[in-house]
Amino acid sequence: MSEPKHVSFLGLGVMGGAIARHIGNAGHKLTIYNRSPERLAKWQEANPGLAVRVAQSPAEAAEGAQVVLTCVGNDDDLADVVLGPTGVFATLRKGAVFVDHTTVSARIARQIAVEARDLQVHCVDAPVTGGQAGAENGTLTVMCGGRDEAIEAARPIMEAYTKRIVHVGKAGAGQTTKMVNQIAFAGVLASLSEAMRFAQAAHLDLDKVYEAISGGASQSWQMDNRWHTMAKDEFDFGFAVDWMRKDLGLTLEEGRSLGVSLGVTALIDQFYAEVQALGGGRQDTSSLIRRLPKRGGA
Repeated sequence: MSEPKHVSFLGLGVMGGAIARHIGNAGHKLTIYNRSPERLAKWQEANPGLAVRVAQSPAEAAEGAQVVLTCVGNDDDLADVVLGPTGVFATLRKGAVFVDHTTVSARIARQIAVEARDLQVHCVDAPVTGGQAGAENGTLTVMCGGRDEAIEAARPIMEAYTKRIVHVGKAGAGQTTKMVNQIAFAGVLASLSEAMRFAQAAHLDLDKVYEAISGGASQSWQMDNRWHTMAKDEFDFGFAVDWMRKDLGLTLEEGRSLGVSLGVTALIDQFYAEVQALGGGRQDTSSLIRRLPKRGGA
């Protein structure tokens, strides 16, 4: 492990809470902050004594920290926690490292990078992929935007909860790479949903279908990990439809700014809106299949 550092983590949700736990277990001196007292208390109960300090504000969390990490909800949340009057940048010292794991717009990632540069703070926009299981198991992949020296300064901390850290480009590139991931991810789930409903309507044995096709060109992580659970109508695996719609909204907005046509992605976004209307907003993304009725007595 790297030399222990004073690390502050802000945002103890499903992903952030697991990441913070790995950081504390790696031996770093951990300060935590969460806007919801209930979630903060729940994290402390599950991880007794792991945090050496509980901050009352983002600014307090950043005081004396060598590294500050955030994992919050959206652009507005991030702006408040980082750039607000009691935000991280109000107290973060020169030479410190700031890492954001929230999936947000590239615009705010670049804005924060500019503010960090003026403060002489290393800044990394670092959205993750790997889902709740990856966070719990410490096997996330991080796509990092920022300067070389910033990524290298953050790397020793990020190694506590990742299997892969990729520097994809300048500030904001981490977020746009995450958008690429979500475009591909959404497309796979849409086609997988249709494939399963087709197989059911044809009265095929789904286990045998999986055995036949999972070793060929149609194989994917989603097929390997969600085929059998989708067949059982089990949709409780972490990354919720509500969050997917947030991510796709950011992606479509960025696509418009780039002049890129994302017709398939826009269509799948509307498919997810149908799942929300069915009450599936908190179910995981494989619940996309719910919008397709079962046929043929499946």
